[in-house]
Amino acid sequence: HDRPFIEGRSPLQRVSHTPHLDQRPRKKSRKKLQVIICVLLVELFERFTFLGIVCNMILFCTVKLGYDNYLAATVNLCFIGASTLTPVLVGWFAEACLGRTKVLYVCAFLHFFGTAMLPVVAFPFEDFYIDSHHMTHQLESREQQILFYTGLLAAALGIGGIRAILCPMGAYNLQGYNQHQLLTFFNWFYWLVNLNSTVVFLGIAYIQQSVAKNLGFLIPFTSVLLALIAIHMMRSKLTYKPKKGGSLLTTLGVFLNSFKMCCLHYRYLSGQVTSWLDRAKENNGGQYSETHVENAKVLAKLFPLYGLQLLYRVCLTQIPSGYYIQTMSSNLHLKDHLLPIAAMNVISILPLLLLAPLMECVMTSLGHACATLSVLVAGLTELQRKSYPLVEQTLSGKLLQVSSMPCFQLAPQYILLGLAEALVTPACSLVSFQLTPSHIRGIALHFLTLSYGGGCFLGAFIIQLMYFLSGGSFYPSTLHDGSLETFFFLLATLMAVNTLAFWSVSYRYVDLSVQGKALTISPLTEKLLHYKACLRFYDTVDHTDSIL
Repeated sequence: HDRPFIEGRSPLQRVSHTPHLDQRPRKKSRKKLQVIICVLLVELFERFTFLGIVCNMILFCTVKLGYDNYLAATVNLCFIGASTLTPVLVGWFAEACLGRTKVLYVCAFLHFFGTAMLPVVAFPFEDFYIDSHHMTHQLESREQQILFYTGLLAAALGIGGIRAILCPMGAYNLQGYNQHQLLTFFNWFYWLVNLNSTVVFLGIAYIQQSVAKNLGFLIPFTSVLLALIAIHMMRSKLTYKPKKGGSLLTTLGVFLNSFKMCCLHYRYLSGQVTSWLDRAKENNGGQYSETHVENAKVLAKLFPLYGLQLLYRVCLTQIPSGYYIQTMSSNLHLKDHLLPIAAMNVISILPLLLLAPLMECVMTSLGHACATLSVLVAGLTELQRKSYPLVEQTLSGKLLQVSSMPCFQLAPQYILLGLAEALVTPACSLVSFQLTPSHIRGIALHFLTLSYGGGCFLGAFIIQLMYFLSGGSFYPSTLHDGSLETFFFLLATLMAVNTLAFWSVSYRYVDLSVQGKALTISPLTEKLLHYKACLRFYDTVDHTDSIL
C-alpha cells in the first residue's frame, strides 16, 4: 500500500526540500576541499621555513660566528631535535592547559619572532648596507649569540605548535584503510615532504650561499607570513581536535607506577601477575585503571622498534652534520659555477622520490643495513678525500682551504642513506599505525616522534663525546688535520650491532594483518554495541531508535 501523507504537508512541500538536502554534501565536500588545501599550504610553508633555517646552519655558524665544526654540528642537530620533539610537548600543553586556539596564536607569534631574530643576527648584509663612513655595523659577539639562540628556541617552539595543532597525522583521517592503502599513503606523504625539501635545498641554499649571503635568513621570515595567511583563512577549520583515548603522560605514568610497584613487590609484597605492567592496576595496588594498563601493554610491544630507531636516526642526522662538513671541505665547483652545499642533500632525496611510489612491502631491516653501509662508505671516502691536494675556495665571503676532490664523489653515501630513509620511515609509521587500536594511535605516533627527536640529541651527544675523548681529532675543525673517518667507522660499527639487534626482533612486526587490541570498554557496553550493529545490518536501527 501507498504510505499516507503526513498531515499538514503536501507532496510539493516534501519535494521542495530535496535540493536543500542535495546541497549539503556539496557544501561539505567543498568545505573539506578548502580544509585540505589550507592544511597542505601550511605544511608547505612550515617545511619551507624549517628547512630554510637548517640547510645552511653549519655554514653560518662556522663562517660567520666562528664556531668549530663539532659545535656547529651540535647546534644544528639540537635545533632539529627540538623542532621534532616540540609538537609532542606543545600538543599535550594545548590539550591539558591553555587550549588549542590560544596555543596556536602563541606559537604563530613565536614562529614569527624566531624567524625575525635570525636576520638580526645576520645583519648587516654586506651586499648592500654600508653607512656614510663606509663602515659595516655589526653586533657584539655575545649579543649576537644571545639573539641567535633566542631566535632558534622561539622558532623551534613555533614550529612545534604549528605541526601539533594544524598538521598532525590524525588530520588525514586514515581510519578504515587496509595495510596496502596505509603503506601507499605513507609513501606518498613522505614523497611530498621530500619533494618540498628538494625545492628548498636547491633554492634557499643557493641564495644563502652565493647570491645574497646572510640575506637568505630573510626567507624564513617571509615564509612565516604566508603560513600566517593560511591560518587566518581557515583558523577554526584547520584546527584538528584529536580523539580522546589516554595521553602520553598517562602512559608514561603507567610505566613508572609499574616499576615502583615491582620494587615494592620485590621487597615487601608477594603474589604473581602475568605482566609486570599489571602491577599498576588498581586491583593489584597500583594507581591506574585496567584500561590504561592494557593500552600501555599494547604500546610496550612497539618499544623495541622505537628504541632501535635511535641509532638509525643518528646515522640519518649525518646529512646535516658530518656529511655536510665533508661536502663543505670538498671542491664545489662545477665548471665556472659554485654549487650550494645543500645541493648534495637532493641526491639523498632522489631514492625516496623514485622508490616511494613503487614500495609495496615493509623492508625495515634492509634500510638499517643501508644506513650502516652509508656511514662505512663515508669513512672510506674521507680517507680518499684527504689524499687529494688542497685548493682555495670561497664560501660566504670567506676563503677556505678545501680538498680538490669533487663533491660528487660523496654521492654514494648520500644515495645509500636516502635509500635507507625510503625503506625505514614509511614502514615505521605503518607499523605504529597498524599494530595499535585507533584510540591510542596518536600516542604510538608520539612515541615514534620521540624516538626521532631523541636520535637527533643522541647524535649531538655522540659528537660531543667523540670530540672530547679524542681531543678534537675525531671531529676536527680542519678535516685534513684530524680523523673524521674514525668517527664514521665507530658509528658504522655501532649501527651494525644495532642492525643485527633490529633483525632479531623484526619478526614481531612482520604480520600486520591483525591490529592491536586493548581493553577500552566494559563487556556490557561491548555487547550493546554489538547488538546495535546487528540492528543496523538488518536496517532496523532507525525504527528501534524512533520507538525508544
